[in-house]
Amino acid sequence: MKHISILITNEAVLASIADPRIMFTGVNDFLEAAGKPPLFNVQLVGTQREVKLHGGLFSVHTDALLSEVKKTDLIIIPAISGDIKTTLKRNEVFLPWIIEQHQNGAEAASLCIGAFMLAATGLLDGKECSSHWRTANEFREMFPKVTLVDDRIVTEQKGLYSSGGATSYWNLLLYLVEKYAGRDMSIMAAKVFALEIDRKSQSPFIMFNGQKTHEDEPIKKAQEFIEANIAERISVEDLAMKYAIGKRHFERRFKKATNNSPLEYIQRVKIEAAKKHLESSRKNVNEVMYDVGYSDTKAFRTVFKKITGLSPVEYRNKYNKAG
Repeated sequence: MKHISILITNEAVLASIADPRIMFTGVNDFLEAAGKPPLFNVQLVGTQREVKLHGGLFSVHTDALLSEVKKTDLIIIPAISGDIKTTLKRNEVFLPWIIEQHQNGAEAASLCIGAFMLAATGLLDGKECSSHWRTANEFREMFPKVTLVDDRIVTEQKGLYSSGGATSYWNLLLYLVEKYAGRDMSIMAAKVFALEIDRKSQSPFIMFNGQKTHEDEPIKKAQEFIEANIAERISVEDLAMKYAIGKRHFERRFKKATNNSPLEYIQRVKIEAAKKHLESSRKNVNEVMYDVGYSDTKAFRTVFKKITGLSPVEYRNKYNKAG
């Protein structure tokens, strides 16, 4: 039987504790209904018997204290809330335990921005990780040794798992069910919990908001210029010349400051504007394309799909009721 430890951390998001418990105990119920033994021993594990969450609105009673769990097979790190640095400080006690358990063969999975806690252990250094797209800039600043993959729903690296934002962690839970209990059980869980199985990208949900917390003022001005001139065709050469910086040096500084090349940034700003048009206006795709400075239909569709995972028409149909 696989032992699963769902951590009850300070400032944990309640749903990301309840949902994995429901998933794994639900699989046990499916197995028992089929005349098979249960597969998972699921425990809520914390540093105290009762943990108050969401400003004391909810209380979670743990099944075991951290010190009582000598060996586990899978650690679930829930999403966290509040100021991230403060919350991580409050949960430092969990980090050596996670590291020790992983060294003893346990796997660990972070849900949504629980990825910050998993990264804080150092176990993700040199590896890839998924998290909520809204906290991507902050994650990269805090954990430069971790490669954050913005668009991916599920990331697996040597027994370490992470999920994209919000409810996309259900797809990670299905992934873990398939690994431990088989594809049939994963399909059963997807049907019972009405989940879309094998969803791999959170790209359609990402809202691009350029990284401007850096101190490189010329690069910040270049970002603002790009965002103020969406309909214009802007070249990297033009930007470098405008801010009196050599092209290669400009590209290096831009990438360092924003985590995007100048061309990627221009594309993302234009596509974000196109998304807003497609969500709220009655303009057709070609009109939107011209509004954001594209004249080549194929190029626009290619870049749009690369960034969002959907074609412009698919995106409009998904998010624009009038469209």
